[in-house]
Amino acid sequence: MKSNYRQLVLSAVLIIGLASVAMFATAAKSIASKVTFTKDIAPILFKNCAECHRPGEIAPMSLMTYQEVRPWAKSMRERVVEGSMPPWSADPKYGHWANDPRLSKQEIDAIVEWVNAGAPKGEDKDLPPAPKFATGWTIGDPDVVLQMPEEYTVPADGTVPYLYFSMPTNFTEDKWISAMEIRPGNRSVVHHVIAYAQDASVKDTAPSGEGDLRRGRVHLGGITPNKTGVVFSPDSARLIKKGSNIVFQMHYTTNGQVTKDRTKIGFVFAKEPGKKELITGNAINTRFVIPAGEGRHEVKASKTMDEDVLITSFMPHMHVRGSAFTYTAVYPDGRSEILLNVPQYDFNWQHTYIPKEPIALPKGTRLDCVAHFDNSPKNKYNPDPTKAVRWGDQTWEEMMIGWFTYTRANANSKATASSTGQ
Repeated sequence: MKSNYRQLVLSAVLIIGLASVAMFATAAKSIASKVTFTKDIAPILFKNCAECHRPGEIAPMSLMTYQEVRPWAKSMRERVVEGSMPPWSADPKYGHWANDPRLSKQEIDAIVEWVNAGAPKGEDKDLPPAPKFATGWTIGDPDVVLQMPEEYTVPADGTVPYLYFSMPTNFTEDKWISAMEIRPGNRSVVHHVIAYAQDASVKDTAPSGEGDLRRGRVHLGGITPNKTGVVFSPDSARLIKKGSNIVFQMHYTTNGQVTKDRTKIGFVFAKEPGKKELITGNAINTRFVIPAGEGRHEVKASKTMDEDVLITSFMPHMHVRGSAFTYTAVYPDGRSEILLNVPQYDFNWQHTYIPKEPIALPKGTRLDCVAHFDNSPKNKYNPDPTKAVRWGDQTWEEMMIGWFTYTRANANSKATASSTGQ
């Protein structure tokens, strides 16, 4: 009798337990099913993804409507959980970034719940208005648009050396620029573009480098395939002198068919002169050799500040063997501080990192840049791990540049800096 009673009790406990599990599972599914596209997911996508994921922009698919999003729901869940979307490479232990696109835990959880519940659409009345973008531009409607004088024909194959195209601005007065955007005519063959303002009296269009200022060039900015436009902070701007030309440094890559491109640039003028002029500097090393098969080769470069400056952005640049990049400030008192660490550099996502507050570097501060390269067979992007690699323009060669943008702490002083590479 005791044995039968014990079995009855155990059976009852098991039945109650299973019923409880089923009840909680049903409740959990019910809770998850309350997360809908129109009410919960669309606001996340409009805020964090629509700038790139819309018709005509750099992302491969649009995520503006439920019909467009639904086929990608599971893939989207996987990418946001692993952190690969939105893309971002900065180590969160160092620095705070104004343009950090990463989703919050609450946003990630909402997407996961929505997908797990079957990606329900929800009520149309809950859908917020879609963000409005200027057609063809991410910076709004430009005040002026300049483009290459004519289309350039990119061959079907082979190597295209860097090319330079000059366009007159016809500015009759100095112009302060509050936003700018470079838009390739054909993204499939434009690897990158760097834009310079150049004194119209200077006819030299030789390759860029340390001599840019001696030739009258001023670096304005550039794009890689993942970049859109840039809007500067309200108290700073780029300066383009009257009568300047805009020079494009164009890097084309062939794609198997003859293609045409006519890249353009748009500028938005500041409503008043910039209080602080944005200036581009770099720590660069062109004399390295990365041994064949080496999995973590280190290359260093430094820049010493000859006056007080405020750093407004960083942009490390390497090619397909680049694996990590770090900026460290060594202050005049000997103290050092990591300003930016990119532990997993991705050539396909060359981010510009904008600190939430400008970083003050007093005169005498040395900015040390350390890059690591993977020239081993383990690097799936490595064109040929059996060869040593040196500096070169093409993707299968390498570069080591620690770009940064700054303003002068004393706006009336003239900025100079010395650099070393090793």
